[in-house]
Amino acid sequence: MSSLPSPKNMPPLTDKHLEKKPIKFSNLLLGAGLNMFEVTTLGQPLEVVKTTMAAHRGDSMLSALGRVWSRGGVFGFYQGLIPWAWIEASTKGAVLLFVASEAEYYARAAGASEFGSGIMGGVTGGVAQAYATMGFCTCMKTVEITKHKVAATGLKPPGTLETFMDIWRREGIRGINKGVNAVAIRQMTNWGSRFGLSRLAEQGIRDVMGKDQGQKLAAWEKILAAALGGGLSAWNQPIEVIRVEMQSKKEDPNRPKKMTVGNTFKYIYQSNGVKGLYRGVTPRIGLGVWQTICMVAMGDMAKSYVENLTGDQVTAKH
Repeated sequence: MSSLPSPKNMPPLTDKHLEKKPIKFSNLLLGAGLNMFEVTTLGQPLEVVKTTMAAHRGDSMLSALGRVWSRGGVFGFYQGLIPWAWIEASTKGAVLLFVASEAEYYARAAGASEFGSGIMGGVTGGVAQAYATMGFCTCMKTVEITKHKVAATGLKPPGTLETFMDIWRREGIRGINKGVNAVAIRQMTNWGSRFGLSRLAEQGIRDVMGKDQGQKLAAWEKILAAALGGGLSAWNQPIEVIRVEMQSKKEDPNRPKKMTVGNTFKYIYQSNGVKGLYRGVTPRIGLGVWQTICMVAMGDMAKSYVENLTGDQVTAKH
């Protein structure tokens, strides 16, 4: 009869082998496709309304909608979509997925909890997004949305690429990346809290529904968890309002000549108080919910399509 292994030689029962998940082309394609669908449907209209309210902080939701409509009817809600929002949508998912998964893996390997490593992955991925592609894309989208004052004078406003080249000639790379530090702070705090809060919400739903840790959540449970994470992460709306003000083409003699995150915060607070720092938070929460619905509800269909197209199994969560 063989002897039983001694406790000294037995592997620990709770020790889980941490595997580094590979970044697959099919995962990146899925993320880009879902982001493109989200922004081309309701995403950009909500973004335009949010930016308009943040730039014109005296506007109510109805007056902001009227202002956007006056800029070209339905097409006014899609200002900045082509090419800037499309460039941002097709690249930001890939950057976030790659950097966040690497950072999360190394955080877990260093001994961080799932909640802590989720925050670390989101923070690192968000910063990478801002400096890689989102800085100049959000800047150009905001310029497109807020340059309507030219049209109000009776002159024909310059086209998208003409505006881009004019800023490039006058201000160089700094001009097209204006407000990038505010974008980085927003993305860092947004994805850090969103990842962490979504994981926390998922755990809470599992506890309430009596589900084990590895048990799959239903579609509505995923939507609820991600919507809670996205909605609660709107606490950093002041950073978004600061970002819009820094990138806006709005003319105001009281604005600081050289805008930084600090003096822009002071200018907004002195002009509009605390309420001004939270203008546009409602469409932003709506945008977060719509992004969640697209990623979860459309995710399974998109996953099957990408797998058939590439012949590669999609492993990304959505």
